[in-house]
Amino acid sequence: MNEEIVNQIALSLTPGIGGVLARQLVSYCGSAREVFGAPRRKLVKIPGIGEKTADAVLAKTAFSVADFVYEQAVQKGVEILFYTHPKYPTRLRSLPDSPVLLYHHGNTDLNAAKTVAIVGTRNATAYGKKVTEEILTALTRYRDVLIVSGLAYGIDIAAHKAALKCGLPTVGVLGSGIDVVYPAAHKNTAQQMLENGGLLSEYPFGIAPDAPHFPARNRIVAGLADVTIVVEAALKGGALITARIANDYNRDVMAVPGNLEQSHSEGCNRLIRNHQAHIYTGPEDFEYLMGWAEENSPKKKRQSRDWQHLPELTDAERNVLGLLQARPDMLIDELSWQAQVPVNQLASVLLTLELQGLVKALPGKKFALV
Repeated sequence: MNEEIVNQIALSLTPGIGGVLARQLVSYCGSAREVFGAPRRKLVKIPGIGEKTADAVLAKTAFSVADFVYEQAVQKGVEILFYTHPKYPTRLRSLPDSPVLLYHHGNTDLNAAKTVAIVGTRNATAYGKKVTEEILTALTRYRDVLIVSGLAYGIDIAAHKAALKCGLPTVGVLGSGIDVVYPAAHKNTAQQMLENGGLLSEYPFGIAPDAPHFPARNRIVAGLADVTIVVEAALKGGALITARIANDYNRDVMAVPGNLEQSHSEGCNRLIRNHQAHIYTGPEDFEYLMGWAEENSPKKKRQSRDWQHLPELTDAERNVLGLLQARPDMLIDELSWQAQVPVNQLASVLLTLELQGLVKALPGKKFALV
């Protein structure tokens, strides 16, 4: 038995400790195991950790469940990804409300080079399903693409099925335990996804679907994706929640315009009208927004300026330039995590470097050296 993983599970299940406090505890103590081994006097001195939280940690009430969860994971081939695990999604790691621990079943690369979320109404029309399949077909021209959705009725399941048909890996984010497929009618599709993609949940085994779980699930869908595409949505529903969260995360959102007389198009049309989503009318719109069309163009040899001897650069600026020098480009969220700088502060650093002609912004919230 891996004691550190059991401690990580227990920390994620300890009452009153969410993702923010769990990260704070691990940051100060060094690991989940050291959190539970820390004396009370040390715990109460950690910012944000009061006496009540310290008592919850020291009670160690979650360990009996954690042992069971670990055994189930081993038996069923489920990966347990703590936020420090190298396979934990990089796009999620820097988000303030991301899960501290995820359960992953399948062969998904959660850090694929390109990740697209496709969401929409549960009452999808034939037109919506057709457009969804056309989007997935268009995405086959790119390498290393992962399709994300919520395994719900309507557009979600249409996206998963179209991805499987097109040979694209697809992951379904659950609002239930990792072993509880909801709705049950989608069990066969979920089983197929394990062979080219998989399932992902922040909830352990046996947890039934519950209404509050689904908005929480939507934040994972939005956080995993470089771009979220909304295909048919009414004015209220999970798809618009996902779009709002994606915008809050500073991720790109696209919406497919629809019939002005149809209620299931009102949400998409309003997103476009309110400039909360870019319009999607075909693959060319997608390529323009994300800049992925450049993959088919000859690569130009990059000739970066020699910045290492510039005396006016701050330590933070040098750190960012050093990270960008090692990669062709980086997502701002990944750059934030690697540099250990909050996104709002990093944005200011990047703007300064852009004005100095050292860094350029790319489509899809990416940055690269000039």
